[in-house]
Amino acid sequence: SSRTRSRSRSRSRCRQRRGTHRGAASGSAAAGRYRAPPPPPRPAAHRRRCRCPRLLQAAVVGRGAALRLESSATFHSLVIRDGGKLVFADRPRGPPITLRARYILIQDGGELHIGSERCPYGSRATISLYGRAADGAAVAGFGQKFVGVGGGGVLELHGRRPRSWSLLDKTLHPGGLRHGRYTSEKRWGSRGLNLRILDAGTGRVLAAGRFDTHLRAGECRRLLAFLALQPPGRVVAAAVGDSAARSLTLETRLLLRDRLRSEYIARLGYRQPWALVGILGGDALSTAEDKREYHGSGTTGLAVAQREFLTYDGTRFTVTAFSGWIKGVPHNGFKVEVSKGIILHLVDDVRSWLPGDRIVIASTDYSMHQAEEFNLLPCPECKNNQVKIDGSPLYLHIGEVIDGIDMRAEVGLLTRNILIQGEMEDSCYGQNQCQFFSFDTFGGHIKILRNFSSVHMSGVELKNMGQQILGSYPVHFHMAEDVDERGGYDRPTYLDNLAIHHCFSRCVAIHGTHGLLVKDTIGYDTLGHCFFLEDGTEQRNTFYHNLGLLTRSGTILPSDRNEAMCLAIRSHVYGNYIPVPSTDCMAVSTFWIANPNNNLIENAAAGAQDVGIWYIFHRVPTGQSEGRYPEGQAEHTPLGVFYNNRVHSNFKAGLFIGKGVKTTRASAEDPREYLTVDNARFRPHQDADPEKPRVPAIIDGLIAFKNNDHGAWARGGDIIFRNSGFSDNGIGLTLASDGTFPTDDGSSLEVTRSIFVGESSNFGSQGGQNSYWGKGANGEYRTLPRNKTFPIRGFQIYDGPVRMAKCTFKKFTPTVDRYSSAIGFFMKNAWQISPQNNVSQILMEKSVGLKVFFGRSGQWFGNNDNDGDKMSIFHDLDGSVTGYPDTFIGRADNYLLRHPGCLTVPRWNGMMCTGRFAQLYIQARRPENLTLSIARATYSSHPLQLQGVNRGAPYQQYQPVVMLEQAYIIQWDGRAPEDIILYPINFNRGDWLHIALCYPRNTVFHVTLLLLNLSSKHTEALTPLLALISRYLFVHLQAHEARKGHSYCSQQGCERIKITAHMYPGGSWSCAPNPFPQRPAAPQRPVSQRPARPCRACGAPQVPRASSVINGAVFPINSPGIFFVVLDACSGAVVSRRHFDTVTGENAANSITDYVQTFIKERGSCSCVCFTGSFAMLGYKGQAKPSWIKVLNRAGNQKAASLQHYVPLKLKEYQCSANEELCMQTEKQTDDLPDYNISTKLA
Repeated sequence: SSRTRSRSRSRSRCRQRRGTHRGAASGSAAAGRYRAPPPPPRPAAHRRRCRCPRLLQAAVVGRGAALRLESSATFHSLVIRDGGKLVFADRPRGPPITLRARYILIQDGGELHIGSERCPYGSRATISLYGRAADGAAVAGFGQKFVGVGGGGVLELHGRRPRSWSLLDKTLHPGGLRHGRYTSEKRWGSRGLNLRILDAGTGRVLAAGRFDTHLRAGECRRLLAFLALQPPGRVVAAAVGDSAARSLTLETRLLLRDRLRSEYIARLGYRQPWALVGILGGDALSTAEDKREYHGSGTTGLAVAQREFLTYDGTRFTVTAFSGWIKGVPHNGFKVEVSKGIILHLVDDVRSWLPGDRIVIASTDYSMHQAEEFNLLPCPECKNNQVKIDGSPLYLHIGEVIDGIDMRAEVGLLTRNILIQGEMEDSCYGQNQCQFFSFDTFGGHIKILRNFSSVHMSGVELKNMGQQILGSYPVHFHMAEDVDERGGYDRPTYLDNLAIHHCFSRCVAIHGTHGLLVKDTIGYDTLGHCFFLEDGTEQRNTFYHNLGLLTRSGTILPSDRNEAMCLAIRSHVYGNYIPVPSTDCMAVSTFWIANPNNNLIENAAAGAQDVGIWYIFHRVPTGQSEGRYPEGQAEHTPLGVFYNNRVHSNFKAGLFIGKGVKTTRASAEDPREYLTVDNARFRPHQDADPEKPRVPAIIDGLIAFKNNDHGAWARGGDIIFRNSGFSDNGIGLTLASDGTFPTDDGSSLEVTRSIFVGESSNFGSQGGQNSYWGKGANGEYRTLPRNKTFPIRGFQIYDGPVRMAKCTFKKFTPTVDRYSSAIGFFMKNAWQISPQNNVSQILMEKSVGLKVFFGRSGQWFGNNDNDGDKMSIFHDLDGSVTGYPDTFIGRADNYLLRHPGCLTVPRWNGMMCTGRFAQLYIQARRPENLTLSIARATYSSHPLQLQGVNRGAPYQQYQPVVMLEQAYIIQWDGRAPEDIILYPINFNRGDWLHIALCYPRNTVFHVTLLLLNLSSKHTEALTPLLALISRYLFVHLQAHEARKGHSYCSQQGCERIKITAHMYPGGSWSCAPNPFPQRPAAPQRPVSQRPARPCRACGAPQVPRASSVINGAVFPINSPGIFFVVLDACSGAVVSRRHFDTVTGENAANSITDYVQTFIKERGSCSCVCFTGSFAMLGYKGQAKPSWIKVLNRAGNQKAASLQHYVPLKLKEYQCSANEELCMQTEKQTDDLPDYNISTKLA
């Protein structure tokens, strides 16, 4: 293309012919106008004049030219360089400006401005990038279809900054109604009168009936009896199916006329369509009615009756009944649906959201596909925190804090007044991975290289951006290094208030870049990792208050791919290797954090195909960052700030800490693809130096709910979760410590001050790829994680040591279909579990039906006989789980732990034992494929079989948990190994075991006492021994050095005994079952001797929310008892408030009775009653029985009782003088604390 330089006077205009838009860009390209900014005028020497470039020519803005784009224009390409500047004119009342180009390149002092920080752009501007993948040559370093910023370039885009996203403050039900939309349509088979009875305050269908008053004379009596059961004030909808007239008696017609206020029912004819919606007992104005005449032609059209109603909470809904004949087929039915838009209640002020804007509401269920988009409608009646949507939701979106867990749905604004978009084809084409995608994925992209002068973007929408090509992402900082003050930028680089949606490769990619702020940015409906750190070197970046949702799989990296992609894309594996999707791929995440030294604050990961937030570790830097830090540094780097992040609706896990990527190319030795998901563990130390002290990684304020598999998984140490909440996950939290021998000595994991909920009252919705719908523990149907039979666990113990303190468990109750336990263990566990795992100050609420579960043979658990399954154990330090302090809980059939003082708990498949326990670590070589049999001498007839964990490795290892100061017998299922090393693990100084090892006769041994220094890895041989024995080798294993903290070895190193055996061929290797003298079991303290005392400090601290709100007035109570707030149900006025001290007060019962009988008026008094226990009630004194009467009585240990309801005023049933209906919202919350407030609020 020819290149034209712009030369014009500062006030001259360039004109351009119109050009057509394609794809997502609307309208057509108009004449392009450029105007230099009037203030300040340039000196005459700098003024240039030129002809305007022709349509689809390349344009260059340079040589100091400063131009203003005043109307839409289309170019082949636009290059801004050499001090050139292009500024979009801001004319809020003028037409939108669209700039179309195949690419825009800003470098070498070039600048592109739309608005500024101080003066955000007020008009509408669009940059539209067009072109197909095969069109034209790629620009070196940038590719095709891009906005690129090179060295010296300036990109300043500043649109209006509306609130980026908020949370629902009131639950949004399917159809907009609490009980959902209702539709029913019948053809044949519904002859007669079809009726529906509804609650006018909720829209709920309460009763339904069909009465064949055409052929059956007795149906009239049944119809009248049905109506007699319905109280006045209920909504009735009626529709004729086929015909209802022949046997409809005059008496029945007249009663229906009077009861339903029908004008047509008395003269209803043969096959005549008729429909009615009205109020039982209402007047003629309350009825809507319609009819059609039947002439035998087979088509009458539909008689349609509609009427609008208002729910207690202020939602308008329409009830429709219809009846008619179409082409000889009868039709009748009913609809109940929201009318005139649904008003959303949000937490924040959203006046910056405008009619016509588009929003997305996140899923609050297991499937991310329940996210829904809506347009906003004008809403003059809306408050500052309300908007009205056009359309009806299909799914439940929670707007409440349930059981202490904030499950409120995120609501994101997708519209901004600056739009950057790719123009797309109607379907996939060419080499764009069309085997996986039916749509075009070749969008636009923004790429920023190092040494740029300034880049700041705020208030910008990006749509149809990204390509399924490495390096082409919606926003990509590529090897830009430090972009804050450390890199010399006085104004640190940021992305603020971006809406990135419907994009084809990531959201924000940070590659070799440090110090970037990403704030208030939405990433919605994108392919591949969304907020993405690439090579493992990226540090000091901050993600603040961002929202990512509907993160789908992509093809670029193995970790982006789903199962089908993983198996199909094999161009970079070695030879014929077939990837294993579950381990090599299937890791796409909303936040992919490849270095722990980054900050995540108040973000929401609200739905990914695999993981919400994944901390992944590169053993060495990858890609273009190779060699930039030493091996293992990322795994030892301390964690940045992690505070108040939310993760939900993810399939694999909400938060995942652990694993890494393969950092070597595919080879015969390891044929897997480069950057395949691999093993790694997080071990944070000061200065990333493993020789320096540990720096615990703090996960503070995590909220994880409705994740199919895990709420959170963490592998490594030290890691501490605190002030967190886990609800409705397959498994709430798994801590897999790295402090298990022989890896990272002394590390541990901990969770404290957190809440675990099994099945909350967030029942979810069917559909949206939710696969499982079944009965919950309370008998109500709900969505389920993983499978109807999946064993739910709140806290899962794996390896160890792990600790749990001051945590609360709620609603873990097994059903006939599945187990559900507060504490459980990793299933099919071949590894060991540490006896140092411990819990304390745990609160198990009465809704917990199964505190602990060790699994049983069957589905999910397999044979439940792996080494780790058998060795599962933890220590109840204070008895807050078992009721007995200083108690160990192990599996019931583990006779290595059992003694006569143990208590078996059959429901747990476990037992509670006192005693002192540690581990015996056994290494075996030559051969290394034997099954070890170990038995305590006291229970020699109950040996435990251990398979070991290293099948196919140079040595085998076994790690049984043992009771100290006991004798044990070790045998093998074949000839004994030639080399055995025995480690006393978690032994304190002086702890000992007697061990008898079975060998053939005449075996010669070389026994050596060794000390392994863990820091230097130096092994010191202390005592060589030579022995000749018959059958058993007896070893007295005793620790001589002190152990500290969670270290499994002493402070001096790991003491161990190495046994080398020379066995002659042909010797028998079977031994007597028990070589030790038969003695009774050593006495141990029985479990039941010291029951634990009640623990008032147990459980997670919860902020009390004790209040009652009516019309904004606050009614304080400063002492325990019962409190009445009495309102006039006709006027809404508070007429009385009275507190009764039921604890210390005399004659409180008589006083309450006298107050209720004499002071509260009979006519229309609404009473709000709260106990300082856990009781709340909404009551009514009068002849009527309103549907809003509610009583809630919680168990004492369940803290608060809470009621919320909208109560209608001035209803006829109250016998008020006026007809109008007002609504009063009454919110009541009480708890068992002595000091709390009650308030009332008029809605």
